Amino acid sequence: MHLKRWTTGIIGAALLVFLISIQARWPFYIFLFVASLISLNEFLNITAKDIPRFLRSSGYCITFILFLIFTIKQILLLPAVIFLFFGIPLIFHMLAYRSSDNKWNKEVIEKAVIGPIYICLPIAMLILVDMHPNGNIWIFFLLAVIFANDTGAFYAGKTLGRHKLYREVSPNKTWEGAFGGLILGLIIAFIFLKVDALKVHNPDIGILCLVIGLSIAAQAGDLVESMIKRIYGVKDSGSILPGHGGALDRIDGLLFAIPVLYAYVAFIAS
Repeated sequence: MHLKRWTTGIIGAALLVFLISIQARWPFYIFLFVASLISLNEFLNITAKDIPRFLRSSGYCITFILFLIFTIKQILLLPAVIFLFFGIPLIFHMLAYRSSDNKWNKEVIEKAVIGPIYICLPIAMLILVDMHPNGNIWIFFLLAVIFANDTGAFYAGKTLGRHKLYREVSPNKTWEGAFGGLILGLIIAFIFLKVDALKVHNPDIGILCLVIGLSIAAQAGDLVESMIKRIYGVKDSGSILPGHGGALDRIDGLLFAIPVLYAYVAFIAS
Protein backbone atom coordinates (compact mmCIF):
# COMPACT_ATOMS: atom_id res chain seq x y z
CA MET A 1 0.00 0.00 0.00
CA HIS A 2 2.76 2.45 0.94
CA LEU A 3 4.78 1.49 -2.17
CA LYS A 4 1.78 2.11 -4.42
CA ARG A 5 1.04 5.38 -2.62
CA TRP A 6 4.58 6.68 -3.00
CA THR A 7 4.97 5.46 -6.59
CA THR A 8 1.76 7.17 -7.66
CA GLY A 9 2.75 10.30 -5.74
CA ILE A 10 6.19 10.49 -7.35
CA ILE A 11 4.84 10.00 -10.87
CA GLY A 12 2.09 12.55 -10.26
CA ALA A 13 4.55 15.04 -8.78
CA ALA A 14 6.89 14.67 -11.76
CA LEU A 15 4.03 15.31 -14.18
CA LEU A 16 2.88 18.37 -12.23
CA VAL A 17 6.41 19.79 -12.03
CA PHE A 18 6.72 19.46 -15.79
CA LEU A 19 3.34 21.02 -16.58
CA ILE A 20 3.73 23.88 -14.13
CA SER A 21 7.32 24.65 -15.18
CA ILE A 22 7.04 24.76 -18.97
CA GLN A 23 6.58 28.10 -20.68
CA ALA A 24 3.40 27.12 -22.52
CA ARG A 25 0.54 27.33 -20.07
CA TRP A 26 -2.24 25.59 -22.03
CA PRO A 27 -1.08 22.01 -21.23
CA PHE A 28 -1.35 22.81 -17.52
CA TYR A 29 -4.78 24.38 -17.97
CA ILE A 30 -6.00 21.35 -19.95
CA PHE A 31 -4.68 19.10 -17.18
CA LEU A 32 -6.65 21.12 -14.61
CA PHE A 33 -9.79 20.90 -16.73
CA VAL A 34 -9.50 17.13 -17.14
CA ALA A 35 -8.80 16.71 -13.41
CA SER A 36 -11.90 18.73 -12.58
CA LEU A 37 -14.09 16.62 -14.87
CA ILE A 38 -12.75 13.36 -13.42
CA SER A 39 -13.30 14.60 -9.88
CA LEU A 40 -16.79 15.91 -10.68
CA ASN A 41 -17.67 12.57 -12.26
CA GLU A 42 -16.48 10.76 -9.12
CA PHE A 43 -18.55 13.06 -6.94
CA LEU A 44 -21.69 12.45 -8.99
CA ASN A 45 -21.07 8.70 -9.05
CA ILE A 46 -20.94 8.74 -5.25
CA THR A 47 -23.83 11.06 -4.53
CA ALA A 48 -26.18 10.75 -7.51
CA LYS A 49 -25.53 7.77 -9.75
CA ASP A 50 -28.94 8.15 -11.39
CA ILE A 51 -28.61 11.85 -12.15
CA PRO A 52 -30.01 12.49 -15.65
CA ARG A 53 -27.43 12.47 -18.43
CA PHE A 54 -28.49 15.98 -19.47
CA LEU A 55 -27.60 17.46 -16.08
CA ARG A 56 -24.29 15.58 -15.92
CA SER A 57 -23.35 16.71 -19.42
CA SER A 58 -24.45 20.30 -18.82
CA GLY A 59 -22.21 20.42 -15.75
CA TYR A 60 -19.25 19.33 -17.87
CA CYS A 61 -20.07 21.89 -20.57
CA ILE A 62 -20.43 24.77 -18.12
CA THR A 63 -17.16 23.73 -16.50
CA PHE A 64 -15.53 24.05 -19.93
CA ILE A 65 -16.95 27.58 -20.22
CA LEU A 66 -15.62 28.39 -16.75
CA PHE A 67 -12.10 27.31 -17.65
CA LEU A 68 -12.35 29.13 -20.98
CA ILE A 69 -13.28 32.50 -19.49
CA PHE A 70 -10.47 32.23 -16.93
CA THR A 71 -7.97 31.28 -19.65
CA ILE A 72 -8.92 34.23 -21.86
CA LYS A 73 -8.97 36.53 -18.82
CA GLN A 74 -12.67 37.36 -18.96
CA ILE A 75 -13.31 36.94 -15.25
CA LEU A 76 -16.15 39.48 -15.38
CA LEU A 77 -18.21 36.73 -17.00
CA LEU A 78 -17.89 34.58 -13.87
CA PRO A 79 -21.29 35.64 -12.43
CA ALA A 80 -22.96 34.47 -15.64
CA VAL A 81 -21.26 31.07 -15.36
CA ILE A 82 -22.25 30.76 -11.69
CA PHE A 83 -25.81 31.54 -12.72
CA LEU A 84 -25.65 28.71 -15.29
CA PHE A 85 -24.46 26.28 -12.62
CA PHE A 86 -27.58 27.14 -10.62
CA GLY A 87 -30.00 28.05 -13.38
CA ILE A 88 -29.84 24.99 -15.62
CA PRO A 89 -30.58 22.49 -12.80
CA LEU A 90 -33.39 24.75 -11.56
CA ILE A 91 -34.96 24.95 -15.02
CA PHE A 92 -34.60 21.19 -15.43
CA HIS A 93 -36.23 20.73 -12.03
CA MET A 94 -39.14 22.93 -13.08
CA LEU A 95 -39.68 21.07 -16.36
CA ALA A 96 -39.23 17.59 -14.88
CA TYR A 97 -41.05 18.25 -11.60
CA ARG A 98 -43.46 15.58 -10.43
CA SER A 99 -45.09 16.05 -7.03
CA SER A 100 -45.06 12.30 -6.47
CA ASP A 101 -41.30 12.16 -6.99
CA ASN A 102 -40.27 15.33 -5.19
CA LYS A 103 -37.36 13.69 -3.34
CA TRP A 104 -35.72 12.66 -6.61
CA ASN A 105 -36.02 16.20 -7.95
CA LYS A 106 -34.56 17.69 -4.79
CA GLU A 107 -31.54 15.38 -4.92
CA VAL A 108 -30.96 16.23 -8.58
CA ILE A 109 -30.86 19.93 -7.75
CA GLU A 110 -28.52 19.53 -4.81
CA LYS A 111 -25.91 17.36 -6.52
CA ALA A 112 -26.01 19.13 -9.88
CA VAL A 113 -25.41 22.51 -8.23
CA ILE A 114 -23.04 21.56 -5.42
CA GLY A 115 -20.68 19.42 -7.52
CA PRO A 116 -19.32 22.07 -9.92
CA ILE A 117 -19.13 24.77 -7.24
CA TYR A 118 -17.42 22.46 -4.76
CA ILE A 119 -14.94 20.95 -7.23
CA CYS A 120 -14.57 22.74 -10.56
CA LEU A 121 -14.55 26.37 -9.42
CA PRO A 122 -11.63 25.99 -6.95
CA ILE A 123 -9.56 24.02 -9.47
CA ALA A 124 -10.20 26.68 -12.12
CA MET A 125 -8.99 29.34 -9.67
CA LEU A 126 -5.48 27.92 -10.08
CA ILE A 127 -5.52 29.52 -13.54
CA LEU A 128 -6.04 32.92 -11.88
CA VAL A 129 -3.20 32.23 -9.45
CA ASP A 130 -0.97 31.19 -12.35
CA MET A 131 -1.58 34.49 -14.13
CA HIS A 132 -0.18 36.54 -11.24
CA PRO A 133 3.54 37.40 -11.07
CA ASN A 134 5.41 34.27 -10.00
CA GLY A 135 2.09 32.47 -10.23
CA ASN A 136 3.60 29.11 -11.08
CA ILE A 137 5.94 29.42 -8.08
CA TRP A 138 2.96 30.11 -5.83
CA ILE A 139 1.32 26.95 -7.18
CA PHE A 140 4.47 24.98 -6.37
CA PHE A 141 4.35 26.54 -2.90
CA LEU A 142 0.73 25.48 -2.45
CA LEU A 143 1.41 21.91 -3.55
CA ALA A 144 4.52 21.65 -1.35
CA VAL A 145 2.67 22.88 1.74
CA ILE A 146 -0.40 20.70 1.17
CA PHE A 147 1.71 17.61 0.40
CA ALA A 148 3.74 18.24 3.56
CA ASN A 149 0.54 18.79 5.52
CA ASP A 150 -0.96 15.51 4.26
CA THR A 151 2.26 13.57 4.85
CA GLY A 152 2.84 15.03 8.30
CA ALA A 153 -0.77 14.41 9.32
CA PHE A 154 -0.68 10.82 8.05
CA TYR A 155 2.52 9.74 9.79
CA ALA A 156 2.07 11.83 12.96
CA GLY A 157 -1.43 10.42 13.29
CA LYS A 158 -0.16 6.87 12.78
CA THR A 159 2.61 7.15 15.36
CA LEU A 160 1.31 9.67 17.91
CA GLY A 161 -2.44 9.82 17.36
CA ARG A 162 -4.50 9.49 20.53
CA HIS A 163 -7.21 12.15 20.48
CA LYS A 164 -9.80 11.95 17.73
CA LEU A 165 -10.25 15.05 15.60
CA TYR A 166 -13.82 14.32 14.49
CA ARG A 167 -14.80 10.75 15.29
CA GLU A 168 -18.24 10.91 13.65
CA VAL A 169 -16.81 11.94 10.26
CA SER A 170 -13.33 10.40 10.13
CA PRO A 171 -12.43 8.04 13.00
CA ASN A 172 -8.79 7.71 11.91
CA LYS A 173 -7.94 11.42 12.00
CA THR A 174 -6.47 12.81 15.21
CA TRP A 175 -5.48 16.15 16.69
CA GLU A 176 -1.89 14.93 16.86
CA GLY A 177 -2.00 14.24 13.13
CA ALA A 178 -3.48 17.67 12.44
CA PHE A 179 -0.71 19.43 14.38
CA GLY A 180 1.91 17.17 12.79
CA GLY A 181 0.67 18.23 9.37
CA LEU A 182 0.73 21.90 10.32
CA ILE A 183 4.27 21.71 11.70
CA LEU A 184 5.66 19.89 8.65
CA GLY A 185 3.81 22.33 6.40
CA LEU A 186 5.45 25.29 8.19
CA ILE A 187 8.89 23.68 7.91
CA ILE A 188 8.51 23.01 4.19
CA ALA A 189 7.14 26.51 3.57
CA PHE A 190 10.14 28.08 5.35
CA ILE A 191 12.61 25.94 3.36
CA PHE A 192 10.75 26.69 0.12
CA LEU A 193 10.87 30.44 0.65
CA LYS A 194 14.51 30.43 1.72
CA VAL A 195 15.63 29.03 -1.64
CA ASP A 196 17.25 32.13 -3.09
CA ALA A 197 16.49 31.25 -6.70
CA LEU A 198 12.75 31.58 -6.11
CA LYS A 199 12.59 35.04 -4.54
CA VAL A 200 8.82 34.86 -4.47
CA HIS A 201 8.37 36.11 -0.91
CA ASN A 202 10.23 36.55 2.36
CA PRO A 203 9.05 34.53 5.36
CA ASP A 204 7.02 36.88 7.57
CA ILE A 205 3.88 36.96 9.69
CA GLY A 206 1.76 37.05 6.54
CA ILE A 207 3.28 33.82 5.26
CA LEU A 208 2.85 32.25 8.71
CA CYS A 209 -0.85 33.11 8.63
CA LEU A 210 -1.10 31.85 5.04
CA VAL A 211 0.42 28.46 5.88
CA ILE A 212 -1.82 28.11 8.94
CA GLY A 213 -4.81 29.04 6.79
CA LEU A 214 -3.81 26.55 4.10
CA SER A 215 -3.37 23.80 6.69
CA ILE A 216 -6.75 24.44 8.31
CA ALA A 217 -8.48 24.71 4.93
CA ALA A 218 -6.87 21.52 3.62
CA GLN A 219 -7.85 19.53 6.68
CA ALA A 220 -11.37 20.94 6.50
CA GLY A 221 -11.56 19.87 2.85
CA ASP A 222 -10.34 16.41 3.80
CA LEU A 223 -13.04 16.13 6.48
CA VAL A 224 -15.76 17.31 4.10
CA GLU A 225 -14.90 14.61 1.58
CA SER A 226 -14.71 12.05 4.38
CA MET A 227 -18.20 13.13 5.47
CA ILE A 228 -19.54 12.71 1.93
CA LYS A 229 -18.04 9.23 1.60
CA ARG A 230 -19.34 8.22 5.04
CA ILE A 231 -22.87 9.42 4.22
CA TYR A 232 -22.93 7.36 1.02
CA GLY A 233 -21.03 4.38 2.41
CA VAL A 234 -17.97 4.37 0.12
CA LYS A 235 -14.31 4.00 1.03
CA ASP A 236 -12.72 5.79 -1.94
CA SER A 237 -14.10 8.21 -4.51
CA GLY A 238 -12.63 6.06 -7.30
CA SER A 239 -9.68 3.91 -8.27
CA ILE A 240 -7.84 5.96 -10.88
CA LEU A 241 -4.84 6.59 -8.58
CA PRO A 242 -3.31 3.37 -7.15
CA GLY A 243 -2.68 3.72 -3.43
CA HIS A 244 -4.70 6.93 -3.22
CA GLY A 245 -8.13 5.94 -4.54
CA GLY A 246 -9.83 8.48 -6.77
CA ALA A 247 -8.80 11.91 -8.00
CA LEU A 248 -11.16 13.51 -5.51
CA ASP A 249 -9.43 11.64 -2.68
CA ARG A 250 -6.14 13.23 -3.71
CA ILE A 251 -7.36 16.82 -4.17
CA ASP A 252 -9.96 17.08 -1.40
CA GLY A 253 -7.76 19.33 0.72
CA LEU A 254 -6.70 21.45 -2.26
CA LEU A 255 -10.32 22.32 -3.04
CA PHE A 256 -10.52 24.34 0.17
CA ALA A 257 -6.91 25.54 0.17
CA ILE A 258 -6.84 27.00 -3.36
CA PRO A 259 -9.27 29.87 -2.57
CA VAL A 260 -7.13 30.75 0.48
CA LEU A 261 -4.01 31.00 -1.67
CA TYR A 262 -5.84 32.96 -4.35
CA ALA A 263 -7.08 35.51 -1.82
CA TYR A 264 -3.55 35.93 -0.45
CA VAL A 265 -1.90 36.27 -3.87
CA ALA A 266 -4.58 38.59 -5.26
CA PHE A 267 -5.08 40.91 -2.29
CA ILE A 268 -1.96 40.70 -0.10
CA ALA A 269 1.13 39.45 -1.95
CA SER A 270 0.52 41.67 -4.97
